[in-house]
Amino acid sequence: MGLIGEVLLLPFAPVRGSAWVIGQVLSEAERIHYDPNTVRAELARLEERLAAGEIDEEEFDRQEDELLDRLETGLRAGYGNTDGTA
Repeated sequence: MGLIGEVLLLPFAPVRGSAWVIGQVLSEAERIHYDPNTVRAELARLEERLAAGEIDEEEFDRQEDELLDRLETGLRAGYGNTDGTA
């Protein structure tokens, strides 16, 4: 676009910067949400809640299904790479 284009778009720099930051935050939130280690920890907490009587079997099954779906999605998307990259 060149120098003239950059000068003309300069007033929009804060918007472009904000959009970039929002994109980075969303990417990190998605990475954490689908991280297999995070999901496995949530599954363990869910089992503890069932054992403690905080939730019933029906609620356990519902939440377990959601967590297993997240785990499968995360592994399929590559969030479970052993080298720490996604």
